Amino acid sequence: MQLFKEKKALRDFLSAEKTSHKTIGFVPTMGALHEGHLSLIEFAQTTCEVVVVSIFVNPTQFNNKEDLEKYPRTLDNDIKLIEEKFSRGIVIFAPNAQEIYGKEILSSHFDFGSVATFMEGKYRDGHFDGVGTVVKKLFEVVEPDKAFFGEKDYQQLLIIKKLVELTKLPVDVIGCKINREENGLARSSRNSLLSIEDKAESAFIYKSLQEAKNNFGIKSVKDIEKDIKFAFEKHPLLRLEYFEIANAQTLESFSESKQEEKYRAFIAAYAKNVRLIDNIALN
Repeated sequence: MQLFKEKKALRDFLSAEKTSHKTIGFVPTMGALHEGHLSLIEFAQTTCEVVVVSIFVNPTQFNNKEDLEKYPRTLDNDIKLIEEKFSRGIVIFAPNAQEIYGKEILSSHFDFGSVATFMEGKYRDGHFDGVGTVVKKLFEVVEPDKAFFGEKDYQQLLIIKKLVELTKLPVDVIGCKINREENGLARSSRNSLLSIEDKAESAFIYKSLQEAKNNFGIKSVKDIEKDIKFAFEKHPLLRLEYFEIANAQTLESFSESKQEEKYRAFIAAYAKNVRLIDNIALN
């Protein structure tokens, strides 16, 4: 395992690796690593000789200062997890904000199109510009052949693919299936902020998505959405921010499904003050 905190040192190391024609994989994270992250790294190793894992809590993708401040930061433990799990080929890049942004921590603006206007784009102003800014900067530092992202942040995955299209960066963006806890709750760094009781209650999010999947094609989209929203109104812990069923490629809502199209259900909810998101393929 190699650890770098400066861009130049990382570039020099990777440049030497690339002269040996090694395939470079990249797993960007904000740290507080869990089994979901480890599964991405493990999958990346199946096709890449060198895997770079970035650990950086990106300030420009938070529209809520309090959310940024309470985001878990566990670098020492993250390094230990990677060392225990992987015996070879892992490079950790753990820069500070100044190393990534310089003196001014600002987002660039990207024309991601309508895909950035729904759900997370609607409820988190400036979020995807922040994501696009940091991922572009990281791609330019690492210059990976392949980059791996979890489908829990499905909308973000589409945004990253659009970013690569806009910037013409030579990166193959690969989506990886959602890693879940035993009760179905999607693994997330934010889960560490939940009590044991709240984590158990939050499994209701995945149960709701399963219910939507079971009813898709039987009930109308409008009725499914109404049922889910009503169920959350009665829940003692969870507060629903949004539940939407949308086209899996465009994220647009629809009134009637088409057999040749793919659809997903998306959800964001608060367990007390911890924001959780999840989604599921419906067909």
